[in-house]
Amino acid sequence: MVALDVPAMIHVSATCNPNFHTTGSHYINADTTAFMQFITADLFKDFPTIRFIIPHGGGAVPYHWGRYRGLAQDLKRPPLDQMMRSNVFFDTCVYHQAGIDLLFKIVAIDNILFGSEMVGAVRGIDPTTGHYYDDTKRYVDKLPLSEADKRKVFEDNARKVYPRINKHIPRKTS
Repeated sequence: MVALDVPAMIHVSATCNPNFHTTGSHYINADTTAFMQFITADLFKDFPTIRFIIPHGGGAVPYHWGRYRGLAQDLKRPPLDQMMRSNVFFDTCVYHQAGIDLLFKIVAIDNILFGSEMVGAVRGIDPTTGHYYDDTKRYVDKLPLSEADKRKVFEDNARKVYPRINKHIPRKTS
């Protein structure tokens, strides 16, 4: 991955265990587990340019940010923002405004990539809003972000994480 300058998205597949709902628990648990494994490993010390995307807003990580900060501290690991800086990114595939608000409050804007799903984990329409649950752009649009920060989330961060795209898709100038 490092030699090819490509990132990896850590996204699990279906579970074989009938006790775990695939999209309701298994996916989110795996996303959260991956983050904890990054905290306990020296992967980024050994491969400082390797990049990973954890989908679904990082699973339960933003909600338990204090727990992970404390665990990193207890384990004598680098602070989370230092660990994530150029290596770990979360997407915006979170299905409600409060979740997006929390993601952007907790995680540095430089580590958030826009992501939306079509036929995602929840395929229905939210009866309280009349919109599909997985229409995540509207949640990001409601955030009080500067134009520069919006550009980071919707384009610039993806170009940083997937740098080879710059050879194929030029930036718009206006």
